[in-house]
Amino acid sequence: MLILTRKIGESIVIGDDIVIKVVETGKNYIRIGIDAPREITVLRQEVFESIQRENILSSKGDKSDIAKAAKLFGSKELKKK
Repeated sequence: MLILTRKIGESIVIGDDIVIKVVETGKNYIRIGIDAPREITVLRQEVFESIQRENILSSKGDKSDIAKAAKLFGSKELKKK
């Protein structure tokens, strides 16, 4: 991990098109601004981890849900399982 010291108004550049700027500091926080292309997703770590957990939970199918979907859509093959 690279650790840098920056003052308010100073920036860090990542690659050709990502700039991270120190906007404000306080006793227990730092506020940063991030300038990145639209195709780059920028998330707080806790949001990213929450999305990952939700994706894992949603990918675990319940057999009763599959049976209900099969009944709803009339799939005989899915009903057997």
